[in-house]
Amino acid sequence: MAMYVPLGPGRYRATEHTQGPWDPRQQHMGPVTALIAHELERAPGLPPAKLAVEILAPVPVGDLEVRTETIRDGRRVRCEGATVTAGGREVVRATAWRIREDATPAAGVSPLPAPVPPPGQGDGSWLSRGFGYGRAMDWRFVKGGPDETGPALVWGRCRVPLVEGEEITPLERLAVFADSGNGVSGALDFATHLFVNVDLTISLFRAPAGEWFCLDASTTIGPSGRGLTRSTLFDEDGEVGAASQTLFVAPRSAG
Repeated sequence: MAMYVPLGPGRYRATEHTQGPWDPRQQHMGPVTALIAHELERAPGLPPAKLAVEILAPVPVGDLEVRTETIRDGRRVRCEGATVTAGGREVVRATAWRIREDATPAAGVSPLPAPVPPPGQGDGSWLSRGFGYGRAMDWRFVKGGPDETGPALVWGRCRVPLVEGEEITPLERLAVFADSGNGVSGALDFATHLFVNVDLTISLFRAPAGEWFCLDASTTIGPSGRGLTRSTLFDEDGEVGAASQTLFVAPRSAG
């Protein structure tokens, strides 16, 4: 079973593989972000360099509609927008920048932090959490772990297709994983606190490749209910970019 079943142009039904950790009725933003990338990739043209996602409301596990538009067209730089609606309500808004590829010397690229660990070292370690997205991903923790607080270094791969009947692309694989930064590097106990992201920004300086992607993630919590997660993104060839998430932080007993 895929994360989404297509219902028509731009329309999808979410399956249990999109289910997030905070509420079984709500989706993890990884699949939603990947679905936005899926729709944006349908438009031919310049390669994607940035995807910024604003979460306006929790996304229910149900039927969705994704609409895209061109905000600024150009031969070198292009900006596109996307909206996700559920039950007639806008729940997510996104912008994507595409930048023309050209020959430039690479500089300042971080080396690969660690190779993909072999099977058995961390894979499946979120299965006990019992949420659909956790089961849909293959996890390999190099540093940290799902039940530990603090920075984490983890490789991940999507176990299931994103959209039924369609091949998942490297960009979609990266997008489905990049939203996990705050989950794997939580600075507070998952059992006692909420640390939910209200956005996700992915910035890429080259095209991602392959099936496996790595997050080198750390989270900082401020003194007034806000936090920030920063993740360096890698594929098996090395660094590809970065992701950031702004967090709403509160005790679980708070309203």
